[in-house]
Amino acid sequence: MASCSGTSFQRKIRSQRVPGTRPSLRNGQLLLSTGVPSLDYIIGGGLAVGTLLLIEEDSYESYSRMLLKYFLAEGIVSGHSLFIASAKDHPEEILQTALTSSSRFGHYYNVSKTMSTELQQSVKFHGFFLPDEVPLDLAVTDCGNMNFGYVKLLRSIQRVIREEGFDGVCPQIKQRNILRIGIHSLGSLLWGEDIDVHENPKHACGLTKFLYALRGLLRTSLSACVITVPAYLIQNKAIMDRVVKLSDTVIGLESFNVSERESNPLYKDYHGLLHVRQIPRLNSLICEVPDTKDLAFKLKRKMFTIERLHLPPDLSDTVSRSSKQNLAESAKLLSTGCGGAARGKEHLDF
Repeated sequence: MASCSGTSFQRKIRSQRVPGTRPSLRNGQLLLSTGVPSLDYIIGGGLAVGTLLLIEEDSYESYSRMLLKYFLAEGIVSGHSLFIASAKDHPEEILQTALTSSSRFGHYYNVSKTMSTELQQSVKFHGFFLPDEVPLDLAVTDCGNMNFGYVKLLRSIQRVIREEGFDGVCPQIKQRNILRIGIHSLGSLLWGEDIDVHENPKHACGLTKFLYALRGLLRTSLSACVITVPAYLIQNKAIMDRVVKLSDTVIGLESFNVSERESNPLYKDYHGLLHVRQIPRLNSLICEVPDTKDLAFKLKRKMFTIERLHLPPDLSDTVSRSSKQNLAESAKLLSTGCGGAARGKEHLDF
């Protein structure tokens, strides 16, 4: 009888729906929205609970910070708990964004407005501001090849997971919830790192050890994490490769603000490129995700969107009739060499 009772209890716990989440259609993994529906689609439907999304910052850091805001704002709307860590801006300042429309999974936010104070206060929020948590003389102190700031942050996250009931190892009787962890500009000089000036990979040991330990915490808890990293400061490829391998999902942002592509007419409708570095393989040997090539992002009607990079109209479907005729003539000339059957004014199908 005791065994049957325990089994039915576990089924009841599993059947409880966690607010702001949905199961993946591919592997059954529990997903939550990043706050940007187009990004959810690109990474396979959303960010899996228990995983880490790493964002390689753009040079001015504005768009990566915006994505972090979306992730946190989605947590507020979904009723999730938040843990925000930063060494530069106070965690409360990072919460400033606003909801403009509502849907069941993934909302849309207006980047030109700030979220109401009432809505921000409705969620349980934990902040970690490095200058307040760690004295300057201890911030870069090594503690087992990990600086004291990383150690203090890791312990703070662990304490919240255990004390607030997000530990997946222990069964939860009350309504389950999600802890969203956002860490801003990890690995910068403000966190006590100097990997931008040293080329020996051992100097990144603190950052990689932190990511290894953090991912272990995420795997056994009802939590998900988004971290922005100033990858453009990390000159050594070996270091960045280790950081990527210790993350689950990795995307990179390339802003046109400091690029020669800003003046290229091909990119006139966009603000930058988005590169998908890594997609996780969860509960499967392969990862089935949508086509992730040639992606660009832009602020469209005060919303951040990610789209396929399309050619200008004069290079795509809307070419003139004369151009089509020229294509047909070219096809006729090439037909003998290609073994095709294009004759006269017939068009080739591309």
